[in-house]
Amino acid sequence: MPFPFHQYLLFGLLLAPCVPAVAQKKAKATAGATTTAAPIEQRITALLAQMTLEEKVGQLNQYSGRQLTGPASDRKTTLLNSIREGTVGSVLNVKGVQGTREVQGVAMQSRLKIPLLFGLDVIHGYKTVFPIPLAEAASWDLVAIRQSAHLAAREAASAGIHWTFAPMVDIARDPRWGRVMEGAGEDPYLGSQIARARVLGFQGDKLGGTDAVLACAKHFAAYGAAIAGRDYNAVELNDQQLWEVYLPPFKAALDAGAATFMNSFNTLNGVPATGNRHLQRDILKDKWDFQGFVVSDWGSVTEQVQWGYAKDNADAAAKALNAGSDMDMEGDAYNGHLAKLVKEGKVEMALVDDAVRRVLRKKFELGLFDNPYKFSDEKREKQVMSDPWSRVAARQMAEKSMVLLKNEQSVLPLQRQLGKIALIGPLVKAKRDLDGSWSVDSDTTLTVSLFEGFARKAGSKTQLLYAKGCDVTGDSRAGFAQAVETAKNAEVIVLAVGETWDMSGEAKSRTDIHLPGVQEELFQALKATGKPIVVVVMAGRPLIFNAIADGADAILYGWWPGSEGGNALANVLYGDYNPAGKLPMTFPRAVGQIPISYNQQYHTGRPVKKPGDIRYKSAYIDEENTPRYAFGHGLSYTTFKYADLKISRPQMTLADNVQVQFTLTNAGKVAGEEVVQLYVHDLVASTVRPLQELKDFRKVLLKPGESKIITFTISKDQLAFYNQKLEWAAEPGGFNLMIGSAANDIRLGSTLELLP
Repeated sequence: MPFPFHQYLLFGLLLAPCVPAVAQKKAKATAGATTTAAPIEQRITALLAQMTLEEKVGQLNQYSGRQLTGPASDRKTTLLNSIREGTVGSVLNVKGVQGTREVQGVAMQSRLKIPLLFGLDVIHGYKTVFPIPLAEAASWDLVAIRQSAHLAAREAASAGIHWTFAPMVDIARDPRWGRVMEGAGEDPYLGSQIARARVLGFQGDKLGGTDAVLACAKHFAAYGAAIAGRDYNAVELNDQQLWEVYLPPFKAALDAGAATFMNSFNTLNGVPATGNRHLQRDILKDKWDFQGFVVSDWGSVTEQVQWGYAKDNADAAAKALNAGSDMDMEGDAYNGHLAKLVKEGKVEMALVDDAVRRVLRKKFELGLFDNPYKFSDEKREKQVMSDPWSRVAARQMAEKSMVLLKNEQSVLPLQRQLGKIALIGPLVKAKRDLDGSWSVDSDTTLTVSLFEGFARKAGSKTQLLYAKGCDVTGDSRAGFAQAVETAKNAEVIVLAVGETWDMSGEAKSRTDIHLPGVQEELFQALKATGKPIVVVVMAGRPLIFNAIADGADAILYGWWPGSEGGNALANVLYGDYNPAGKLPMTFPRAVGQIPISYNQQYHTGRPVKKPGDIRYKSAYIDEENTPRYAFGHGLSYTTFKYADLKISRPQMTLADNVQVQFTLTNAGKVAGEEVVQLYVHDLVASTVRPLQELKDFRKVLLKPGESKIITFTISKDQLAFYNQKLEWAAEPGGFNLMIGSAANDIRLGSTLELLP
């Protein structure tokens, strides 16, 4: 959904008087006019019996409480009157204790005093900005990811927010799609594990805690498969791909207790997701028994008209509600037409009641009927926002997220005795860019730049030299000469390049994902000095940078690392933190290879069996088949040895489990973490299977010289897939088991036979 990046005055402060404290206390005691001692479902039933049709429809409307920058609608000058009349169920983009308390006070003037839900896009932090979600996925650290979501929720909840429109759990295999920065990458298994961690982090142990918010699994479904990587575009998938690749993270989010789902802008096989009954009712609400509610994406109800699926907004409202879309975000279709549709018999009253019940249930579970202002506590807001632990955790998360792509001759970590370091590039002193897209309430002046991080880390004997060299975009080379002269005076060059904060994200699809502008030309000019050159890439997606990949001595992919990015980068570059990140997406050599995700690779009938053997084979004549950097790739300042693979038995039945174990040893001189990865290949099946599928992983910390025995358990679930009948089944036959450090770095292997 589009986000209002600029800060605007809350129009509620302009159009409505403040609600007296006495009225607030009275509202606290009478909200919903139901007995607080009764069970929630009984209270909902009693409240529904009191509601008019218009008040019921009102609970299904969500509007933005700030001036909009998105395309869906103009500013709602009558919104406060609608809230007072009880015909608004939720407001987004109102934040801060003062703002949420005053707008909630308007809702408490309504006849039934039903509290509002306040929603906001808390994607990777609220005031403290954590690394973008794709970067966090590169950590493969589920505990840290859960903590990141919890701390973001804690800050947001202290500011009066009840609900975040996260996590985005869309599997994304096309880096041209700008929204890859919001998700966990290309793999359904890793994506499912991260979806679960984020939901648990946002929501805590139980809904209603004032350090937690409602999670929203989005975008249901298959938005990440938009044709050509173009945002808001159509999606064409067969059912097997839908169930195997795109639905698993949503099921994991549901199983973790996700309170809400958001449908998506795309069509799925010709039907807009917002009006897709198969997705929302047949799968989500019936087969999966989802008890939360579904919110549309921004204006997606009325966009069914633009798609040519609905003839007008009234038809769009009917199609959406009948399909299972419970709340209309900024579409104004339900508000304008739903009551009439019920009276005309085009929408069943039972469906409206079901949608309203789902919304009310979450308000009750949050405790808003007992205290509409429980999240609007100024003292708690001040305490939470000033808690230094959030910044510490943000730095640690950023360190875990960084991926060491290359390190020739052990250029990194940087030596403490270096006399002069040249910090060069358009992102050396950047601040706003480090926060990335979806930064909702941060003070970017407090974001730590790379230069500031180095200034704090470098010793008194190290002189930092600086030259910008060029901008991120544009073709000016006017700064090259100064950059080269600066580099000549240094012992090592650290070049910071990448994307600006607004080059990846929603509505930021690109046909060309090469490093923008003349940044690679700047690299080549600096390379010509003969000085060792370390390249730091800060971006929101996988980029192509072949000249740097070939010529740099070391490359650290820092993503958009957040508020503490500069400190984290300095810690990693100096070796105070040993990088352990692994890529959650495959990096292509050329745009023409896309899609190149690892689990879309098959032998084909004419496989390439050795380099250069491409005649009448499934290959390009102008580029290799292989990626630049494979899924799971990431180096360390130490080395890890894999040895002594053992399998408990070479054969198993559907009722068996098989243990695969090996010894992992830190063979280097410093402590480090390794993400060991288990892949499976079904050799012969009723549908052709990918050459590799991630089935498990472990993140292991080892001291120098330390060894640990790592065990993976193989059950039928690791061997199963959706067959041609869409049955989840494991078929008898042979399987290759592969254990390694990356999809293209398999260290150990074995075979397993599944018996009938």
